[in-house]
Amino acid sequence: MIVVTGASGALGQLVVQGLLDKVPAAQIVAAVRDPAKVAHFAARGVQVRQADYNDPASVDAALAGAEKVLLVSSDTVGQRLPQHLNVVAAARRAGVRLLAYTSILRADRSPLALAEEHVATEAAIRDSGLAYSFLRNGWYLENFDSRIAGAAQRGEVLGSAGDGRISAAARADYAAAAVTVLTADAPQPVYELAGSTSFTLAELAAEVARQTGRPVSYRDIAQADYAGVLSSIGVPAPWPSLLADADAGTALGGLFDEGKALEKLIGRPTRNVAQAVEAALK
Repeated sequence: MIVVTGASGALGQLVVQGLLDKVPAAQIVAAVRDPAKVAHFAARGVQVRQADYNDPASVDAALAGAEKVLLVSSDTVGQRLPQHLNVVAAARRAGVRLLAYTSILRADRSPLALAEEHVATEAAIRDSGLAYSFLRNGWYLENFDSRIAGAAQRGEVLGSAGDGRISAAARADYAAAAVTVLTADAPQPVYELAGSTSFTLAELAAEVARQTGRPVSYRDIAQADYAGVLSSIGVPAPWPSLLADADAGTALGGLFDEGKALEKLIGRPTRNVAQAVEAALK
């Protein structure tokens, strides 16, 4: 039995959908805070179990009988570690054969502040004694949707990434990798996963210009100024500082990777920036 936590989220739903193509529905558990959000999976025969990362008893119940577990990292930045530790402890009690975890690209040496909780979670999983696979995901192309839409309207992409290259892939690409790992006989302990191709923010702006037929440029500003811009347009804390930090980390190479491990794992190239711009503009 394979348990996917956070199965009502964008990534979790794609993973469950992918698993349905490979294993019987009755062998899949969608663990979610609100079971009503995945009624469509229940209708297809998936076991739906209520689980809240903050409630250890509910996580224990959700993982009962599990052979493999995908811990989809929490989106509650700053509170992730204790939530993840609850899942790791429950996985130990359940005696799972594999605990897979969605981490961040090169977590152990990433310059991004977002890596800190991932590093701590990875350490806890290693210390648990469980067999594990760290799916160290790079940036999602969907992270740029609002930038693309804004650039199409204002003719400008703002950021503080300099000439740093970004090896982003679509959420569906990372989900396909998770499905492959969860259904493999002997997965690797660590996968560094990133897009088949890379781009700079200036190249992203150029692609928006090409597809809209309007002038679009990239304007590089100081990290603190970019955080201020994000705050001014209503991005909630702590995301302005974290996203500006991610841009600064991009300038240091934190989101660039040319190993093509993701492409090799899923057996096809990942979605590219032109496809991402086209999807975001629709």
